Amino acid sequence: MPPKSRSYQVSATPVTMFAHLLAIAVTTLVLVWLLHFRGGLAFESANKGKILNVHVLLTVVGFILFAGEAIMAYKSVPAKRKLQKAFHATLHLIALLAGVVGVYTAFKFKYEVGDKDMTSLHSWLGMITICLFGSQWLLGFFSFVFPGAEMAARGSYRPWHVFGGSAIFFLAISTAQTGLLETSNFLGLGLSQEGLIVNFTGLLLFLFAVGVGLSSALPR
Repeated sequence: MPPKSRSYQVSATPVTMFAHLLAIAVTTLVLVWLLHFRGGLAFESANKGKILNVHVLLTVVGFILFAGEAIMAYKSVPAKRKLQKAFHATLHLIALLAGVVGVYTAFKFKYEVGDKDMTSLHSWLGMITICLFGSQWLLGFFSFVFPGAEMAARGSYRPWHVFGGSAIFFLAISTAQTGLLETSNFLGLGLSQEGLIVNFTGLLLFLFAVGVGLSSALPR
């Protein structure tokens, strides 16, 4: 008899590790960009660009990267399901807080330079993202963490929770890409050293999103 065919399967482990490395690379590029080329970080400064730098750091590193790590928690944390769930919820809460403060710093920057708010596609996408993310976290908390939630309700909501989380995460990636493009065009960076850092940050963010998506889809 002919040998049975074996389906080709890829484990989530190498993809997850690669995504972790990409998160470190993105963090490094963002810090080099903001500290070396953009003058540093500050909530209060005569150099208003430093306030906007806080927005970039919190939304890219604090929000997007932590949200991605939260999604991969079920594949990257070698523990029981209960601890994985706690890690998943905690990282998402950190991402939400970072995102909220990041949005606040964007409004603060606009106010202090006398510019109008919510005039670009980037700002629209960002506001939609943070509102959906907050709603998703609250629904997830009361469905999966809150002790009073019924098992039947959890089971029916779980597919929508997974789909919604992935959609919001990729919306956050799109928001970051529009923000990087907007900044690069406004500053006229082109293919300067700073421009290359911005471009590579956007590229690695896309690859990070792909890694997160594959990690959540592939078996452990």
